[in-house]
Amino acid sequence: MSYDLVIRNGTVIDGSGLPRYRADVGVNGGKITTIGRIRGENAREVIDAEGHVVTPGFIDGHTHMDAQIFWDPLGTSSCYHGITTVVMGNCGFTLAPCAEKDKHLVVRNLQRAEDIPPAAMEAGIKWSWTTYPEYLEALEKLPKGINYSGYVGHSAIRTFVMGERAFDGAATEDDLKAMEHCVRESIEAGAMGFTSSRSPSHETPDGRPVASRVAPWSEVRRLVNAMGELNAGIFENAGEGVDRNDGDPGVREWHTRLRDLAVESGRPVTFGVFSRRGVKGTWKKYLDLLDETAAHGGRMFAQAHSRSLSALLSFKTQMPFDRLPVWKDIRKLPIEEQKQKLRDPALRRTLIENSGAKDGRKALGTEARPADYDWLLVFDTVEGPHKTVAQVARERRQHPAETMIELALEKDLDLFFLQPVANEDQDIALEIMRHPRTVTTFSDSGAHVSQLMDSSLQTHLLYHWVRTKQAFTLERAVQMLTSVPSTLWGFHDRGLIREGMAADMVVFDPDTIMAEMPEVVDDLPAGARRLVQRTRGVAATVVNGEVLLRNGKHTGALPGQLLRGPLGRRG
Repeated sequence: MSYDLVIRNGTVIDGSGLPRYRADVGVNGGKITTIGRIRGENAREVIDAEGHVVTPGFIDGHTHMDAQIFWDPLGTSSCYHGITTVVMGNCGFTLAPCAEKDKHLVVRNLQRAEDIPPAAMEAGIKWSWTTYPEYLEALEKLPKGINYSGYVGHSAIRTFVMGERAFDGAATEDDLKAMEHCVRESIEAGAMGFTSSRSPSHETPDGRPVASRVAPWSEVRRLVNAMGELNAGIFENAGEGVDRNDGDPGVREWHTRLRDLAVESGRPVTFGVFSRRGVKGTWKKYLDLLDETAAHGGRMFAQAHSRSLSALLSFKTQMPFDRLPVWKDIRKLPIEEQKQKLRDPALRRTLIENSGAKDGRKALGTEARPADYDWLLVFDTVEGPHKTVAQVARERRQHPAETMIELALEKDLDLFFLQPVANEDQDIALEIMRHPRTVTTFSDSGAHVSQLMDSSLQTHLLYHWVRTKQAFTLERAVQMLTSVPSTLWGFHDRGLIREGMAADMVVFDPDTIMAEMPEVVDDLPAGARRLVQRTRGVAATVVNGEVLLRNGKHTGALPGQLLRGPLGRRG
């Protein structure tokens, strides 16, 4: 027998949670055809996996690659970390439905949330659709390195139906019927579900709520129940922000609405769960809600993060001082000029004196917040431990702002600082991951592109929580990244190494797999800036039976597919 691909001499961890075993894996026509000892058969391509494990490809259920897919078919940086399938369109932010003449409305919704300049989207996206089914047809034609799937977003639907009224007005009955139609036709075409945001973190560049936040809960109910009528689709939602303050009585009312909607619609409901410094115990109420909803007959699962959710700061991207007097003029200069200015003793004294000023603007999401030096970490190694800026400043007997300047200059401004936004307590993060109704995902890849780098959260699970902390077995961690998300999102031919399954696989060394330090690059369309991060220890990433990456390098293959939801697959 001949094969398109044979992976020899590896140790298979099949994604089920069962113990590992030694085997070769043979692939034909994009499917796994043989698992066992493959002897003298011919193979077009061979991977020697000696000393490595062979696992299913990892699945990331929370990304925002809707714009990025048009200029980056590989799906960087996710593909570098073993991700072979992503779900995009989260939090209500999608590019469809929308006619080209109205694309400024879509851009307004996602510009600040995703941190992608309008010029980059204008240069990088060739608009060729109006409806969501037409958008999926456009995605089908794009070259793809990994597999992509997507939701349809509430903000996009609202602006498509209501235009400018979507940002400040109530929907009429005709508007609601038109929006219900958009949801139905999207699900029937292959959308994975419907997403929305009610989060105060999501604003337009001019400080207004994104369109979905203007909608009353009754509108959300109608649109989710439109999916319920089709018995298809997941409802993903960014919450109302009532959990940002300790003891907020609105938490229970919000949880009751979510529970009742899951029961009423019959559709799975999902959202992210994080702990927050200064807000005690709310994360536990969310975990209790998952079990309560199941007891009431609804389906609900939460998305967990494998580490702290942190803004990644540097002089080459964003700093806490960017809008402060004196600072803002310096920060607008080219980076080489900034270096010169920062080395000027007199100017540095002025900068330090102004480092505690207020700029009057509230930071959203992973935008840099005012400096709290006890919670600013020097990110000089990936794994750490990381000292706080306050600790280093005390050691150097200087003002913390001067410490940040000096440390950065010592690294030619190639130094990052971590500013935790959530999940500061890693014991709680571990407890959230261990809950049986959570899934470890939520990289936000494609969003916050110069503010955040969480595309490595899957590999972080493998090297931090498995290898260093031994909090999970490798078998359990692989299951958390493969068959668990494939089951929740309905990718029933992926997430396991089984004969007949799609041949999405990762070959890696569990003893050396490790994220590398992030980098700042200017490779977006129109030269816009973003963060990227690679990994070591991954020998090969296989997508639909073809080797996409060998030792982190693209082979030239583009085997990725558009994965449609269940109704789209039937069509």
